[in-house]
Amino acid sequence: MAVYAIGDIQGCYRELQHLLDFLHFEPTQDRLWFAGDLVNRGPNSLETLRFVRGLGDAALTVLGNHDLHLLAAADDPARIKKRDTLHPILDAHDRDELLNWLRQQPLLHHDTQLGFTLVHAGLPPQWDLAQAQTCAQEVENVLRSDNHADYFAHMYGDEPNIWSDDLHGWARLRFITNCMTRLRYCDSNGRMALALKGAPGSQPAGLQPWFTLPHRRSRELKILFGHWSTLGLRDDPGIYPLDSGCIWGGQLTALRLDTNPCWLRVPCAGIRTPRDT
Repeated sequence: MAVYAIGDIQGCYRELQHLLDFLHFEPTQDRLWFAGDLVNRGPNSLETLRFVRGLGDAALTVLGNHDLHLLAAADDPARIKKRDTLHPILDAHDRDELLNWLRQQPLLHHDTQLGFTLVHAGLPPQWDLAQAQTCAQEVENVLRSDNHADYFAHMYGDEPNIWSDDLHGWARLRFITNCMTRLRYCDSNGRMALALKGAPGSQPAGLQPWFTLPHRRSRELKILFGHWSTLGLRDDPGIYPLDSGCIWGGQLTALRLDTNPCWLRVPCAGIRTPRDT
């Protein structure tokens, strides 16, 4: 059985099928881990969502910021942005089944046998694995409850931008959400700078990629993540970035996990340009 982790698809269904053909993926034997952002900005979000859901136990996905935005937009269409490509899902006859399935997906997945941890964006330096799992479950419990509409009403925003054990209520859930689905840069204390999207080296002084903090409590983990299409190739120990910018004309990436990690990529035509972010 082969196990592959795959980067952000964002509705690029054709490229996903190309990648799976390249991998000789067999759903009765192999397994896929998706790093989130299954939908939005690309042309075939509905087909992508249906496909991944249809894989059943052959696939798992963590939630990304675009996936959460879809769920929030379904709750209140006024949240839809000009460049979103979510209407085919929201207008589909099976939208409720798809959205209910998506709300059940986790923010974090850890596999003790393979030794990998999957999250869409990142972890703050104060969290070890146990803390990250606990925090992820707090948000997951609300998403899966009858209070999910209240969660979406409080989900957006960049504050608080630093972790404290004293955080509570919606502020606590918003920080957890932002960290796991939006984090790229932070300062040495873990204060997040969520507006920055550029490649390392472009950030203001005092900020650094979240995974480079020397006191990060998750340094012993092997972390798979997406979200950062401008990050490029990295050789940091225990760090496996999966988003290689398919939506921007880069590549769609898979990493084989059940053997010595092996990268596999297919080229993408590109649907968006950087100014569309």
